[in-house]
Amino acid sequence: MQSTVETSHKWKRIFAGILTFAVIVLVIMIVAVMNAPTKGGPRVMETMQTYLAEVKRTAIPFLVVVCVLAVSVGIMAARTVYKVWPNRKKRRTLFTAYSFLTPYLIITAIFTVGVILFALYISFTKYDIFTEPVWIGLNNYKKAFMGFTDSTQKDFLQALYNVGWYSLIVVPVQTALAIALAVLLNSRIKMRNFFRTIFYAPSVTSSVVITLIFVWLYLKGGFLNGFLTSILTPLGVEFESINWLGDPRGLFQLFGFEIDSAHWYLRGPSIAWMAIMFQNIFTTAPTFMIMFLAGLQDINPVLYEAASIDGASGWQQFKKITLPLLRPIILLVVVLGTIGTLQVFDQVYLATQGGPLGTSLTPVYLIFREAMGSQGPINMGYASALAFILAAIIFILTLFQRKVLERGTEQY
Repeated sequence: MQSTVETSHKWKRIFAGILTFAVIVLVIMIVAVMNAPTKGGPRVMETMQTYLAEVKRTAIPFLVVVCVLAVSVGIMAARTVYKVWPNRKKRRTLFTAYSFLTPYLIITAIFTVGVILFALYISFTKYDIFTEPVWIGLNNYKKAFMGFTDSTQKDFLQALYNVGWYSLIVVPVQTALAIALAVLLNSRIKMRNFFRTIFYAPSVTSSVVITLIFVWLYLKGGFLNGFLTSILTPLGVEFESINWLGDPRGLFQLFGFEIDSAHWYLRGPSIAWMAIMFQNIFTTAPTFMIMFLAGLQDINPVLYEAASIDGASGWQQFKKITLPLLRPIILLVVVLGTIGTLQVFDQVYLATQGGPLGTSLTPVYLIFREAMGSQGPINMGYASALAFILAAIIFILTLFQRKVLERGTEQY
């Protein structure tokens, strides 16, 4: 009798595992079909039958790859169910948890995981949405780095160069400015809450609105040139209005260095690019200021009182107490700031569209340009390859920053 019961339980475990496997594979394959790379257009999307026929004709390799992934995930899920099935409490906990997670997991699978798999697949193809994808292997990834040997294909390298300068300048400046503002607003000054509101206001304003305001300020006959003229003219300095968003001269060229077009990478950030940097610092530093302000308010005032009794000056207290205790937040701000600068898009799209002469071109804007075909044919496969390269760069930089900046933060 006991043997019969054990056999019954064993078959129930096996059945539960098989059912779990089947459900997981079925759901993933449905998501794959919904996100399959097919030729677009009203004829293909007219009915479900026409869409499935197009999937069968053009997306079989994609579905095979996803099927392998689905089987792997299904096996892992089936093993988990098989292991916990004999324990009633664990089994109930598992199914209760995943019952609540199921809506989120389905939405994530359809609109996140499925889209990523779609993008990864077409990054190895030549695909313009309206025709079926053609497999070209690693050609899109090779094309991204052809600028090393072909100066006419340097767009992606120049975009990386631009955001490299952007990160090197913007991240340290906005971090230092955010700390300074936080320290100032954490001190006992009159109208402290008013100043906190004023300083934080640019961060909650739409980036589109802020960018358009700065475009107006940067006009050749705009407020900034007018302000500089009114300041410098009484001092006897002849000031010529600057085309802030249209001047491609690099920083080092402004100091008199003659650099030819073949060595464009030695020019440094252009005037237009530095103008956008200033705007980004103006709008982003207040957000990080709030983070540092929260960190400052979490520091025990007794530490400063003890330091004062020992004769420590204000600078010594800041250096020996404030900065060390803010290290975890500094790590967070630097990582978030770096990711943000590598993904800058809206300011470029609205203000310069990558110009002048590509000196404000960024990877995300280049991806947008290639995917939408705004300056040529639609090249969705190449755009997807650039997106994955950028994601890999961000991932590596984030790991490096954590390794360098995270040392010692655990003690705080």
